Amino acid sequence: MKRRRLALAAAVALILVAVIASVRGRSEAPTYETALADRGDIVEVVGATGVLEAVTTVQVGSQVSGTVAWLGADFNSRVKRGAIVARLEPSLFEARVAQARSNLVAARAQVDRNAAAAADARQKAERAEALAAQQLLPESDLESARATYAAAVAQQRASEAAVSQSEAALNQALVDLGHSVIEAPIDGVVLARNVDVGQTVAASLQAPTLFVIANDLKKMRVNVAIDEADIGRVRVEQAVTFRVDAWPDDVFAGKVEQVRLQPIVNQNVVTYNTLVAVDNDALKLMPGMTATVSVETQRRDGVVRVPAAATRFRPETADAALFTGQRGPAGPRPKQLFAPGPDGQPAAREVKLGLSDGRFVEVASGLQEGEAVITGLRGSVVAGAPGARPSPGATNNPFSPRREQRTR
Repeated sequence: MKRRRLALAAAVALILVAVIASVRGRSEAPTYETALADRGDIVEVVGATGVLEAVTTVQVGSQVSGTVAWLGADFNSRVKRGAIVARLEPSLFEARVAQARSNLVAARAQVDRNAAAAADARQKAERAEALAAQQLLPESDLESARATYAAAVAQQRASEAAVSQSEAALNQALVDLGHSVIEAPIDGVVLARNVDVGQTVAASLQAPTLFVIANDLKKMRVNVAIDEADIGRVRVEQAVTFRVDAWPDDVFAGKVEQVRLQPIVNQNVVTYNTLVAVDNDALKLMPGMTATVSVETQRRDGVVRVPAAATRFRPETADAALFTGQRGPAGPRPKQLFAPGPDGQPAAREVKLGLSDGRFVEVASGLQEGEAVITGLRGSVVAGAPGARPSPGATNNPFSPRREQRTR
């Protein structure tokens, strides 16, 4: 019984091997994918990615240290220029102002005291001069009176300078008190609020950022990183289209506003920032969105075009003569499309190609609208000698009247 099973399994295996060999030995007729030359628009673009941002964005900070006592704006709040958006605890600043004022009063009093002392020293010096003229006062007393008067005048000037210093200190204290009230520098909308009530901000080394305010979100721009290989084709005022993931069915339009000369090097890749002006009247676009950008560098409207795949088609060895007019494995020359010849078979035709957008190629000459071109090949080549052709009446003839032409 066991031997019969082994013999049966061996027989089945031989049958399978024979079937596979038979199938491999068969030749499938090639099936050509074709398309018609049509008329349409072709656009050459430079593709890149960028980030949406507001035209004007201001970081609102604090020049003084203190504790946040009150907030007048939150996320998405619309503010006007000069509106108060935050207040710091003012008691410490008010105390400094009061101290500076008292120092100013004391300095002014010192000026008055020194002025009186200078006046007294002046009178004594004048009296000593009169007595010395009558030889009633020794010369040493006269010199002492003159020195006392000069010292009093210098002391008066020093006290006047101290008054100026006290006034400057008072002004500084008043400025710090004013800076405890944070105002919006522009009209706009609050994008970020980085503090809460009760939080202490320290401005000893740098001004901490309390708010980020964007100006008018109806006017935005896309900051695009263009590769150095493509930047030579980008010019100001060129049309731009882009998409964002948040609105996959919408295509947004803009114009190139500026091409910055500063190179950005990231992992040995050089790019140049290009700014694209965008109208955002519907407020669909938000700062920070990633945009897939296409910069329109050239455009042709209403031209005869063929699918770009037709220019990349290369016939297999057995069909090379069918397309090139030469026998053997030679393939078509570059910029050569394939259309029906006089006998209804595909024949090589030299044409001039123009602009390409990756999907379509502009036909400058050589083909007419409605003529067929081959864009691909499916199946294996018909068996036979190199250069063998399919039968003109065969159903696999892509240009047979019985076969409907496929278009894109």
